[in-house]
Amino acid sequence: MSPKNLSEELFKPRVTHPETSTLVRHGQPSRPLSIQGFDNPSHPGWYRIIDRLLWSWRGLAPQEIAEVLARIAASRMTRSDECLLDTVTGYRRGNWIFEWSAQAAHWQQQASACEDDARAGLHWLHAAALYSLASYPHLKEDTLAEQAQTLAFRAYEEATRRLPGEIRQLTFSVSEGAAVSGFLHQPPGVSAPYPTLLVCANLDELQCDHYRLFHDYLAPRGIAMLTLDVPSVGFSGKWRLDHNASFLHQQVLRQLDQIPWIDHTRVAAFGFRFGAAIALRLAYLEPGSLRAVACLGPVVHSLLTDAGRQAHIPDMAMDMLASRLGMAAVADSTLLTELSGFSLKLQGLLGRRCPLPLLAACWPNDPFSPEEESRLIVNSSASGHLLKLAPAPAMGNFERGIGDICRWIAARLAV
Repeated sequence: MSPKNLSEELFKPRVTHPETSTLVRHGQPSRPLSIQGFDNPSHPGWYRIIDRLLWSWRGLAPQEIAEVLARIAASRMTRSDECLLDTVTGYRRGNWIFEWSAQAAHWQQQASACEDDARAGLHWLHAAALYSLASYPHLKEDTLAEQAQTLAFRAYEEATRRLPGEIRQLTFSVSEGAAVSGFLHQPPGVSAPYPTLLVCANLDELQCDHYRLFHDYLAPRGIAMLTLDVPSVGFSGKWRLDHNASFLHQQVLRQLDQIPWIDHTRVAAFGFRFGAAIALRLAYLEPGSLRAVACLGPVVHSLLTDAGRQAHIPDMAMDMLASRLGMAAVADSTLLTELSGFSLKLQGLLGRRCPLPLLAACWPNDPFSPEEESRLIVNSSASGHLLKLAPAPAMGNFERGIGDICRWIAARLAV
Protein backbone atom coordinates (compact mmCIF):
# COMPACT_ATOMS: atom_id res chain seq x y z
CA MET A 1 0.00 0.00 0.00
CA SER A 2 1.43 3.43 -0.94
CA PRO A 3 2.01 6.11 1.73
CA LYS A 4 -0.81 8.12 0.16
CA ASN A 5 -3.31 5.27 0.32
CA LEU A 6 -2.22 4.34 3.83
CA SER A 7 -2.68 7.91 5.05
CA GLU A 8 -6.13 8.06 3.42
CA GLU A 9 -7.07 4.87 5.26
CA LEU A 10 -5.64 6.27 8.49
CA PHE A 11 -7.78 9.42 8.29
CA LYS A 12 -11.11 7.59 8.20
CA PRO A 13 -12.90 8.63 11.41
CA ARG A 14 -13.32 5.77 13.89
CA VAL A 15 -14.72 5.70 17.38
CA THR A 16 -13.97 2.10 18.38
CA HIS A 17 -10.23 2.33 19.01
CA PRO A 18 -9.14 2.57 22.66
CA GLU A 19 -7.78 5.96 23.68
CA THR A 20 -4.02 5.95 24.33
CA SER A 21 -4.11 6.94 28.01
CA THR A 22 -6.41 3.97 28.81
CA LEU A 23 -4.12 1.25 27.45
CA VAL A 24 -2.07 0.80 30.63
CA ARG A 25 -3.42 0.59 34.15
CA HIS A 26 -1.26 0.58 37.24
CA GLY A 27 -1.96 1.03 40.91
CA GLN A 28 -1.40 4.73 41.53
CA PRO A 29 -3.53 7.05 39.37
CA SER A 30 -2.63 10.21 41.30
CA ARG A 31 0.70 11.18 39.78
CA PRO A 32 1.25 14.76 38.54
CA LEU A 33 -0.60 15.56 35.34
CA SER A 34 2.48 17.23 33.91
CA ILE A 35 6.18 17.65 34.36
CA GLN A 36 8.79 20.09 33.20
CA GLY A 37 10.22 19.39 29.78
CA PHE A 38 13.57 20.73 28.65
CA ASP A 39 11.91 24.10 28.11
CA ASN A 40 11.14 24.39 31.86
CA PRO A 41 7.47 25.50 32.06
CA SER A 42 5.11 22.74 33.18
CA HIS A 43 2.02 21.90 31.16
CA PRO A 44 -0.89 20.97 33.43
CA GLY A 45 -3.82 19.11 31.99
CA TRP A 46 -2.02 16.86 29.50
CA TYR A 47 -1.52 13.10 29.68
CA ARG A 48 1.57 13.29 27.49
CA ILE A 49 4.72 15.12 28.49
CA ILE A 50 4.69 18.24 26.31
CA ASP A 51 8.33 18.85 25.40
CA ARG A 52 8.19 21.81 23.04
CA LEU A 53 11.94 22.42 23.12
CA LEU A 54 12.91 18.91 22.03
CA TRP A 55 10.25 18.89 19.30
CA SER A 56 11.43 22.30 18.09
CA TRP A 57 15.04 21.14 18.11
CA ARG A 58 14.04 18.24 15.85
CA GLY A 59 12.72 20.75 13.30
CA LEU A 60 9.10 21.58 14.17
CA ALA A 61 8.24 25.27 14.33
CA PRO A 62 7.03 26.43 17.79
CA GLN A 63 4.03 28.11 16.13
CA GLU A 64 3.06 24.86 14.39
CA ILE A 65 3.34 22.93 17.66
CA ALA A 66 1.16 25.53 19.39
CA GLU A 67 -1.46 25.38 16.62
CA VAL A 68 -1.84 21.60 16.79
CA LEU A 69 -1.95 21.61 20.59
CA ALA A 70 -4.60 24.34 20.42
CA ARG A 71 -6.78 22.22 18.12
CA ILE A 72 -6.52 19.34 20.57
CA ALA A 73 -7.20 21.53 23.61
CA ALA A 74 -10.19 23.27 22.01
CA SER A 75 -12.00 20.06 21.09
CA ARG A 76 -15.45 19.56 22.62
CA MET A 77 -15.47 15.84 21.85
CA THR A 78 -15.75 13.29 24.66
CA ARG A 79 -12.54 12.57 26.53
CA SER A 80 -11.59 9.43 28.43
CA ASP A 81 -10.50 11.78 31.23
CA GLU A 82 -12.11 15.23 31.16
CA CYS A 83 -9.16 16.61 33.17
CA LEU A 84 -6.69 15.71 30.40
CA LEU A 85 -6.84 17.61 27.12
CA ASP A 86 -5.17 14.98 24.92
CA THR A 87 -7.57 12.14 25.70
CA VAL A 88 -10.29 12.71 23.07
CA THR A 89 -11.81 9.32 22.37
CA GLY A 90 -12.24 7.98 18.85
CA TYR A 91 -10.16 8.79 15.81
CA ARG A 92 -11.58 12.20 14.93
CA ARG A 93 -10.85 15.91 15.27
CA GLY A 94 -9.32 16.72 18.62
CA ASN A 95 -7.78 13.28 19.03
CA TRP A 96 -3.98 13.46 19.49
CA ILE A 97 -3.11 10.94 16.77
CA PHE A 98 -5.63 12.41 14.33
CA GLU A 99 -4.46 16.03 14.67
CA TRP A 100 -0.72 15.34 14.41
CA SER A 101 -1.29 12.90 11.52
CA ALA A 102 -3.42 15.49 9.71
CA GLN A 103 -0.62 18.02 10.12
CA ALA A 104 1.86 15.46 8.78
CA ALA A 105 -0.38 14.72 5.78
CA HIS A 106 -0.30 18.42 4.89
CA TRP A 107 3.49 18.32 4.63
CA GLN A 108 3.37 15.00 2.80
CA GLN A 109 1.15 16.62 0.18
CA GLN A 110 3.56 19.57 -0.05
CA ALA A 111 6.42 17.13 -0.59
CA SER A 112 4.57 15.21 -3.31
CA ALA A 113 3.78 18.45 -5.17
CA CYS A 114 7.32 19.86 -4.90
CA GLU A 115 9.50 19.56 -8.01
CA ASP A 116 12.74 20.50 -6.26
CA ASP A 117 14.21 17.34 -4.74
CA ALA A 118 16.04 19.04 -1.88
CA ARG A 119 12.99 21.02 -0.82
CA ALA A 120 10.76 17.95 -1.17
CA GLY A 121 13.19 16.09 1.08
CA LEU A 122 12.78 18.71 3.79
CA HIS A 123 8.99 18.46 3.52
CA TRP A 124 9.14 14.66 3.82
CA LEU A 125 11.43 15.02 6.85
CA HIS A 126 8.93 17.41 8.42
CA ALA A 127 6.11 14.93 7.79
CA ALA A 128 8.15 12.14 9.39
CA ALA A 129 8.66 14.20 12.56
CA LEU A 130 4.92 14.91 12.78
CA TYR A 131 3.90 11.29 12.19
CA SER A 132 6.35 10.25 14.90
CA LEU A 133 4.77 12.76 17.27
CA ALA A 134 1.33 11.39 16.35
CA SER A 135 2.50 7.95 17.53
CA TYR A 136 4.13 9.31 20.73
CA PRO A 137 4.61 7.76 23.27
CA HIS A 138 4.43 4.60 21.11
CA LEU A 139 2.54 2.36 23.54
CA LYS A 140 2.04 -1.27 22.57
CA GLU A 141 -1.42 -2.28 21.29
CA ASP A 142 -2.12 1.31 20.20
CA THR A 143 -3.24 0.41 16.67
CA LEU A 144 -3.65 3.93 15.32
CA ALA A 145 -0.28 4.97 16.75
CA GLU A 146 1.33 1.98 15.06
CA GLN A 147 -0.13 3.09 11.72
CA ALA A 148 1.23 6.62 12.26
CA GLN A 149 4.59 5.04 13.12
CA THR A 150 4.59 3.18 9.80
CA LEU A 151 3.90 6.44 7.97
CA ALA A 152 6.72 8.11 9.91
CA PHE A 153 9.26 5.57 8.68
CA ARG A 154 7.99 5.74 5.09
CA ALA A 155 8.17 9.54 5.08
CA TYR A 156 11.66 9.34 6.57
CA GLU A 157 12.85 7.00 3.84
CA GLU A 158 11.42 9.38 1.22
CA ALA A 159 13.21 12.29 2.89
CA THR A 160 16.63 10.72 3.20
CA ARG A 161 16.65 9.72 -0.48
CA ARG A 162 16.55 13.42 -1.33
CA LEU A 163 18.75 14.96 1.37
CA PRO A 164 22.57 15.22 1.57
CA GLY A 165 24.41 12.04 2.44
CA GLU A 166 23.08 8.55 1.98
CA ILE A 167 21.01 6.33 4.22
CA ARG A 168 21.13 2.57 4.14
CA GLN A 169 18.71 0.27 5.89
CA LEU A 170 20.86 -2.50 7.32
CA THR A 171 19.65 -5.87 8.56
CA PHE A 172 21.39 -7.62 11.44
CA SER A 173 20.88 -11.23 12.45
CA VAL A 174 19.68 -11.62 16.03
CA SER A 175 18.91 -15.33 16.23
CA GLU A 176 18.01 -18.09 13.83
CA GLY A 177 15.27 -16.74 11.58
CA ALA A 178 15.11 -13.36 13.36
CA ALA A 179 16.67 -10.06 12.33
CA VAL A 180 16.50 -6.40 13.27
CA SER A 181 16.80 -3.32 11.03
CA GLY A 182 18.79 -0.15 11.61
CA PHE A 183 19.57 2.94 9.55
CA LEU A 184 23.13 3.91 8.66
CA HIS A 185 23.45 7.63 7.85
CA GLN A 186 26.57 8.28 5.78
CA PRO A 187 28.16 11.74 5.77
CA PRO A 188 28.53 13.38 2.32
CA GLY A 189 31.93 14.21 0.90
CA VAL A 190 33.74 11.60 2.99
CA SER A 191 35.03 8.23 1.88
CA ALA A 192 33.98 5.02 3.60
CA PRO A 193 34.61 3.33 5.94
CA TYR A 194 33.38 5.94 8.42
CA PRO A 195 33.89 6.42 12.14
CA THR A 196 30.40 5.77 13.48
CA LEU A 197 28.18 6.76 16.37
CA LEU A 198 25.65 4.16 17.53
CA VAL A 199 22.62 6.01 18.91
CA CYS A 200 20.75 4.33 21.77
CA ALA A 201 17.39 6.09 21.85
CA ASN A 202 15.02 6.77 24.71
CA LEU A 203 11.87 4.69 25.09
CA ASP A 204 9.67 7.42 23.58
CA GLU A 205 11.76 7.90 20.42
CA LEU A 206 11.92 6.35 16.96
CA GLN A 207 14.94 6.03 14.67
CA CYS A 208 13.57 8.80 12.48
CA ASP A 209 13.80 11.32 15.35
CA HIS A 210 17.59 11.74 15.12
CA TYR A 211 18.23 13.27 11.70
CA ARG A 212 19.25 16.66 13.06
CA LEU A 213 21.86 15.06 15.31
CA PHE A 214 23.39 13.55 12.18
CA HIS A 215 22.98 16.51 9.80
CA ASP A 216 24.08 19.34 12.10
CA TYR A 217 26.58 17.69 14.44
CA LEU A 218 27.97 14.41 13.09
CA ALA A 219 28.06 14.76 9.29
CA PRO A 220 30.17 17.99 9.41
CA ARG A 221 32.72 15.99 11.43
CA GLY A 222 32.72 13.11 8.94
CA ILE A 223 31.00 10.76 11.41
CA ALA A 224 28.30 8.32 10.34
CA MET A 225 25.26 7.63 12.52
CA LEU A 226 23.79 4.17 13.09
CA THR A 227 20.36 4.05 14.70
CA LEU A 228 18.46 1.14 16.21
CA ASP A 229 15.07 1.12 17.88
CA VAL A 230 14.86 0.09 21.52
CA PRO A 231 13.33 -3.36 22.09
CA SER A 232 9.50 -3.19 21.91
CA VAL A 233 9.55 -0.04 19.70
CA GLY A 234 9.50 0.49 15.92
CA PHE A 235 11.59 -1.98 13.93
CA SER A 236 12.50 -3.68 17.23
CA GLY A 237 8.86 -4.08 18.21
CA LYS A 238 8.87 -7.89 18.15
CA TRP A 239 11.32 -8.03 21.08
CA ARG A 240 10.11 -7.44 24.61
CA LEU A 241 12.25 -5.16 26.74
CA ASP A 242 13.91 -7.15 29.52
CA HIS A 243 16.77 -6.73 31.98
CA ASN A 244 19.27 -7.54 29.25
CA ALA A 245 18.25 -4.28 27.58
CA SER A 246 21.35 -4.03 25.39
CA PHE A 247 20.88 -7.45 23.77
CA LEU A 248 19.92 -6.15 20.30
CA HIS A 249 22.62 -3.47 20.31
CA GLN A 250 25.22 -6.07 21.28
CA GLN A 251 24.24 -8.23 18.31
CA VAL A 252 24.65 -5.20 16.05
CA LEU A 253 28.07 -4.26 17.47
CA ARG A 254 29.37 -7.79 16.91
CA GLN A 255 28.45 -7.63 13.22
CA LEU A 256 29.87 -4.21 12.36
CA ASP A 257 33.08 -5.74 11.03
CA GLN A 258 30.92 -7.15 8.22
CA ILE A 259 29.63 -3.71 7.15
CA PRO A 260 32.00 -2.23 4.55
CA TRP A 261 30.84 1.36 5.15
CA ILE A 262 31.68 1.32 8.87
CA ASP A 263 35.14 1.47 10.41
CA HIS A 264 34.40 -1.02 13.17
CA THR A 265 37.58 0.03 15.01
CA ARG A 266 36.18 3.56 15.49
CA VAL A 267 32.72 3.25 16.98
CA ALA A 268 31.20 5.12 19.93
CA ALA A 269 27.78 4.95 21.57
CA PHE A 270 25.47 7.72 22.71
CA GLY A 271 22.43 7.17 24.92
CA PHE A 272 19.62 9.53 25.94
CA ARG A 273 17.57 8.88 29.11
CA PHE A 274 16.85 5.13 29.22
CA GLY A 275 19.06 4.74 26.15
CA ALA A 276 21.96 5.66 28.43
CA ALA A 277 21.40 2.40 30.32
CA ILE A 278 21.79 0.53 27.04
CA ALA A 279 24.89 2.49 26.03
CA LEU A 280 26.56 1.99 29.42
CA ARG A 281 25.79 -1.73 29.37
CA LEU A 282 27.64 -1.82 26.05
CA ALA A 283 30.59 -0.02 27.66
CA TYR A 284 30.89 -2.77 30.27
CA LEU A 285 29.91 -5.80 28.20
CA GLU A 286 31.43 -4.91 24.79
CA PRO A 287 34.41 -2.63 25.59
CA GLY A 288 36.46 -4.08 22.73
CA SER A 289 33.86 -2.87 20.22
CA LEU A 290 33.72 0.77 21.34
CA ARG A 291 36.02 3.74 21.72
CA ALA A 292 33.81 5.74 24.12
CA VAL A 293 30.29 6.16 25.50
CA ALA A 294 28.38 9.41 26.13
CA CYS A 295 24.98 9.81 27.76
CA LEU A 296 22.52 12.63 28.36
CA GLY A 297 20.09 12.75 31.28
CA PRO A 298 20.88 9.09 32.09
CA VAL A 299 18.23 6.85 33.64
CA VAL A 300 20.36 4.04 35.02
CA HIS A 301 19.51 3.60 38.71
CA SER A 302 17.57 6.12 40.84
CA LEU A 303 14.31 6.30 38.88
CA LEU A 304 14.34 2.54 38.43
CA THR A 305 14.64 1.73 42.14
CA ASP A 306 13.13 4.64 44.08
CA ALA A 307 9.35 4.44 44.63
CA GLY A 308 9.31 8.03 45.88
CA ARG A 309 10.91 9.31 42.67
CA GLN A 310 8.55 7.22 40.54
CA ALA A 311 5.59 8.72 42.41
CA HIS A 312 6.57 12.19 41.19
CA ILE A 313 6.78 11.56 37.47
CA PRO A 314 3.76 11.62 35.14
CA ASP A 315 1.53 8.66 34.40
CA MET A 316 2.66 8.72 30.78
CA ALA A 317 6.24 7.93 31.78
CA MET A 318 5.24 5.05 34.04
CA ASP A 319 2.71 3.77 31.49
CA MET A 320 5.44 3.78 28.87
CA LEU A 321 7.74 1.70 31.07
CA ALA A 322 4.95 -0.76 31.87
CA SER A 323 4.00 -1.01 28.20
CA ARG A 324 7.57 -1.75 27.12
CA LEU A 325 7.66 -4.55 29.68
CA GLY A 326 4.38 -6.03 28.47
CA MET A 327 2.69 -5.21 31.80
CA ALA A 328 -0.49 -3.42 30.73
CA ALA A 329 -2.22 -4.01 34.08
CA VAL A 330 0.15 -3.96 37.02
CA ALA A 331 0.41 -2.75 40.61
CA ASP A 332 3.02 -0.08 41.25
CA SER A 333 4.83 -2.34 43.70
CA THR A 334 5.14 -5.07 41.04
CA LEU A 335 6.33 -2.56 38.46
CA LEU A 336 8.93 -1.22 40.91
CA THR A 337 10.28 -4.73 41.47
CA GLU A 338 10.54 -5.32 37.72
CA LEU A 339 12.16 -1.95 37.02
CA SER A 340 14.73 -2.48 39.78
CA GLY A 341 16.18 -5.28 37.69
CA PHE A 342 17.20 -2.68 35.06
CA SER A 343 19.39 -0.74 37.50
CA LEU A 344 22.99 -0.94 36.30
CA LYS A 345 24.11 -0.49 39.89
CA LEU A 346 22.08 -3.48 41.10
CA GLN A 347 23.27 -5.47 38.08
CA GLY A 348 26.79 -5.04 39.43
CA LEU A 349 28.01 -2.95 36.50
CA LEU A 350 27.83 0.74 37.38
CA GLY A 351 30.35 1.53 40.09
CA ARG A 352 32.89 -0.94 38.74
CA ARG A 353 35.84 0.51 36.88
CA CYS A 354 34.97 0.87 33.19
CA PRO A 355 37.84 0.62 30.68
CA LEU A 356 36.25 3.14 28.28
CA PRO A 357 36.07 6.95 28.43
CA LEU A 358 32.62 7.96 29.69
CA LEU A 359 30.79 11.27 29.44
CA ALA A 360 27.60 12.07 31.34
CA ALA A 361 25.60 15.26 30.78
CA CYS A 362 22.89 16.38 33.19
CA TRP A 363 20.46 19.17 34.08
CA PRO A 364 20.00 20.54 37.61
CA ASN A 365 16.94 19.26 39.48
CA ASP A 366 16.10 16.73 36.77
CA PRO A 367 13.30 14.52 38.18
CA PHE A 368 14.31 11.65 35.91
CA SER A 369 18.06 11.77 36.46
CA PRO A 370 19.72 13.34 39.53
CA GLU A 371 23.20 14.79 39.18
CA GLU A 372 24.70 12.14 41.48
CA GLU A 373 23.76 9.55 38.88
CA SER A 374 25.91 11.29 36.26
CA ARG A 375 28.72 11.68 38.80
CA LEU A 376 28.62 7.95 39.51
CA ILE A 377 28.99 7.29 35.78
CA VAL A 378 32.01 9.54 35.25
CA ASN A 379 33.67 8.34 38.45
CA SER A 380 33.45 4.79 37.10
CA SER A 381 35.94 5.67 34.36
CA ALA A 382 39.53 6.80 34.57
CA SER A 383 38.62 9.09 31.64
CA GLY A 384 35.25 10.33 32.86
CA HIS A 385 33.85 13.74 32.00
CA LEU A 386 30.86 15.45 33.66
CA LEU A 387 28.96 18.03 31.61
CA LYS A 388 26.44 20.23 33.43
CA LEU A 389 23.76 21.87 31.28
CA ALA A 390 22.35 25.15 32.57
CA PRO A 391 18.53 25.37 32.44
CA ALA A 392 18.38 28.78 30.76
CA PRO A 393 18.45 29.82 28.02
CA ALA A 394 17.03 26.37 27.35
CA MET A 395 17.47 26.00 23.60
CA GLY A 396 20.89 27.65 23.44
CA ASN A 397 22.29 25.54 26.25
CA PHE A 398 20.76 22.36 24.89
CA GLU A 399 22.35 22.96 21.47
CA ARG A 400 25.65 23.90 23.10
CA GLY A 401 25.52 20.72 25.17
CA ILE A 402 24.88 18.51 22.13
CA GLY A 403 27.78 20.26 20.39
CA ASP A 404 30.11 19.64 23.34
CA ILE A 405 29.09 15.96 23.47
CA CYS A 406 29.72 15.51 19.74
CA ARG A 407 33.11 17.23 19.95
CA TRP A 408 34.07 14.92 22.81
CA ILE A 409 32.95 11.89 20.79
CA ALA A 410 34.80 13.08 17.67
CA ALA A 411 38.03 13.43 19.64
CA ARG A 412 37.75 9.82 20.83
CA LEU A 413 37.00 8.55 17.32
CA ALA A 414 39.99 10.36 15.82
CA VAL A 415 42.67 8.10 14.35
